Formats: sequence, structure tokens, C-alpha cells
Amino acid sequence: MSIKVIVADDQEIARTGLRMILDAQPGIEVVGEAGDGRRAVELARRLRPDVCLFDIRMPGLDGIEATRLLAGPDVADPLAVVVITTFDLDEYVYAALRAGARGFLLKDAGPELLAQAIRAAADGDALIAPNITARLLGAFAGAGPAAPPAQPIEALTDREEQILATVARGRTNSEIAKELHISLSTVKSHVGSLMTKLGVRNRVEIAMWAYETNRIKN
Repeated sequence: MSIKVIVADDQEIARTGLRMILDAQPGIEVVGEAGDGRRAVELARRLRPDVCLFDIRMPGLDGIEATRLLAGPDVADPLAVVVITTFDLDEYVYAALRAGARGFLLKDAGPELLAQAIRAAADGDALIAPNITARLLGAFAGAGPAAPPAQPIEALTDREEQILATVARGRTNSEIAKELHISLSTVKSHVGSLMTKLGVRNRVEIAMWAYETNRIKN
């Protein structure tokens, strides 16, 4: 089964390039394109793709707001969204992740990293470009959100703290399993437990909680 993707970017040449890159990857198929955020939301709701790949700056409705409408906290059946942009600005990264994005890449990331991000999002993982992840660690380690982060409903175990740290550093389930010498099913079980204890919906929100509680130091 191919991973079905829709691409939204206001520049036709960018959309064409992304489609060509993704269609050339085994197991990935672009099923739709949109030139603005509003059209992207309509298309995503109709086609229900496995992953939406959105540019940030688009007319009418930007990629962050489109992400919020499809994957935000109030969405009952959220879609997986990866945000891609030429603008390497921390506020965009933070806003995109807060809106529910499962990945954030710059347009110069290259075909391999782009395909990895699409596959990770489709699998429930998250991938943020490594250079962005490193900077986020420093930014969030010293500055919390406006409101204190929620405390877990039950104390985290030592193993869950380990899993938390690896998730926050952008590791996929497979990478965590290899790094900690445990099975993939064990990783998935711990990630599920973290979501329950922290009251979050996905691994990106796990990572955000880790940053906000200073669990991660640069």
C-alpha cells in the first residue's frame, strides 16, 4: 500500500518539484495538489491522505492555520501534516508543532530527508530537520510556555524518562529501539504510556512537553 500524500504550495514550480521527488520514492504517491491553504484543507478533508505536505506561506490561509484545521487539538480525527518552508525561523517551527504538525523541514532538506519525514508521519512518528532540532533544544530548555506545563497523571518510570528524551530529540521508534537495545513493540508501548500519562495525542506533543519542563538540555 502506497503512502498517499497531498502537496500544498503557492508556487507551481515548487509543487511540481515536490511531486516529482515524492513520486520517485518507492511506496509514496502524490494524490493531489493545492496552491493555497484553503484549497489544501478542502482537498485533505475530501481525499483523507496519509500525509499532508504544506508550505507555510500561502495566500488566503497559511500552512500553520491549515495544519491547525486538520490536525489541531480540537480535531476529532486528525490528519498527519509535515510542514516544509524556506524560512528557517524558530517561531514558525514552534507555531507549526503547536498546530499539530508531525514534521518540520526546510526546502533544502533533500529528497532522502523529505521521504523519511513523510514515512515517519505516516507511521505516527515525527521528524524535524536535525539542524532545527538542535536549536530548539537550546531555545526551549531555557524558556517555558506562558502557562506551566501540565504534570503527568502518574510519575514517569526511569525507562519512560529515557524514551521521553529520545523522542524529544527526534528519534523514530526504530532508532529508539536500536539505541536502547529494546524491541520495537516495547518502544511503542512506552510511547503509548507517555501519551496517556502526559495527556497528549502524539509524539510531537511529547517532545514539546519535554522541552517545556526542561527535561532536555542542549
